[in-house]
Amino acid sequence: MNFDNICKVLAEKYPTEFVNWLLGEQQTTVKVLKTELSLEPIRADSVTFLQTANQILHIEFQTRTISNPPLPFRVLDYYVRLIRQYKVPVTQVVIFLQETNYEIAYTEEYVSETTIHRYRALRMWEQDSSMFLNNLALLPLAPLTQTNSPETLLSQVAQTVARIPDRNTRQEIAAYTEILAGLKFEKNFIRQLLSEDIMQESVIYQDILQKGEEKGKQEEAFNFCISLLKERFGEIDASIIERVRILSREKLEALGRALLRISSMVDLVAWLNQQEKS
Repeated sequence: MNFDNICKVLAEKYPTEFVNWLLGEQQTTVKVLKTELSLEPIRADSVTFLQTANQILHIEFQTRTISNPPLPFRVLDYYVRLIRQYKVPVTQVVIFLQETNYEIAYTEEYVSETTIHRYRALRMWEQDSSMFLNNLALLPLAPLTQTNSPETLLSQVAQTVARIPDRNTRQEIAAYTEILAGLKFEKNFIRQLLSEDIMQESVIYQDILQKGEEKGKQEEAFNFCISLLKERFGEIDASIIERVRILSREKLEALGRALLRISSMVDLVAWLNQQEKS
């Protein structure tokens, strides 16, 4: 499950609440910007850009502590691209979701021989839980906040979710909360506190489950095709592997059948070319 993506969904669904939390100022008009930036476009699933009247808030959610390129450099790269494209001040906040002792979670600058670039690193396990328990948009993050009794905190979160009057909203928030709580709690314990009936009724939760199942099936089909290709042709060029990787599950299954007829790399490339045109 991609926990970073769930946080991105929350930030883009409730942009005003996230701006008020992270910038400490009340804003009424907040615009969600596209996450693709020009100049050799890059797109990151866990990144959200929110534009207020006079600045941009760049939020990046992290569960991993190792990345390529390293996180501080990536933050600098985003900063330069945002300034170039929008020409307004940029505030950058990296939010670490899962408790860790790795130095990167406590790093707030990029440093090279000639450049220093600073940003904020926010660690969820150090945040006061009361703010999150009292804010509907931030409630799914509450299980990750500071507490001397994690079980008591999750129980408080579950009770708060249960009191949400609107049924659809209650289902959505319960779904987000159950997923993010998985970074800290056992699944069975979460289900004991968060009503399983609410979870199963949630359209968003079912969509997440379905996408997870589809992703698993696609990965299985991809691995199967690559193993067949290696058995047939030996080592496969990385460019071919990448072309196979982006095929849909249906086309991967078609490739598995086509390999009964494909006898050379030339035939394989021709088949891939045909699929990319269709």
